[in-house]
Amino acid sequence: MSSAPRIPPVSDPSAEVLELYDKGNMWSPDGRPLNIFATLAHHPALLRRWLVFATHVMAKSTLPARDRELLILRVGVRCRAPYEFGQHHVIAQRCDISLDEIERVKVGPDDPAWSTFDAALLRAADELHDDARISDATWAVLAERYTTEQLLDAVFAVGQYHLVSMALNTCGVQLDDGIPDTL
Repeated sequence: MSSAPRIPPVSDPSAEVLELYDKGNMWSPDGRPLNIFATLAHHPALLRRWLVFATHVMAKSTLPARDRELLILRVGVRCRAPYEFGQHHVIAQRCDISLDEIERVKVGPDDPAWSTFDAALLRAADELHDDARISDATWAVLAERYTTEQLLDAVFAVGQYHLVSMALNTCGVQLDDGIPDTL
């Protein structure tokens, strides 16, 4: 990650952006907006519309939070996105993912300590990253447990966080205070 952002966070947001920050609870513990949102505040219309989809993936999808976070962490690894991985390193711990498991996400689906299902989740993220599709074998494992809605939410979660990782990496969004650089 660069030492300086290409697009610095907005320091004096408009009333429209402040309303979005409040509505979406986009504040860090120190009372500042998270850097991702303060960077996207340069384009309020994009921020507003993107938040609808981002909210679905993060808070309203049919995936269990633990599964969602495993997918997101793996995307962060594969996209080499320190901001994404760091933020979700913190979130994952609130979703019953241990620090050991977070570290094993970096190793990937072939780590023998993963359950068959968790390995399939990580493999799905890898396959979408590498091939833009989930293989039949991985899909079959996921489909043993997931409904059609959950299968779709898994694909869209990976896609959403690829998009976010591309934006974060390209814009040079810096880690927020208190977020570990663990990638």
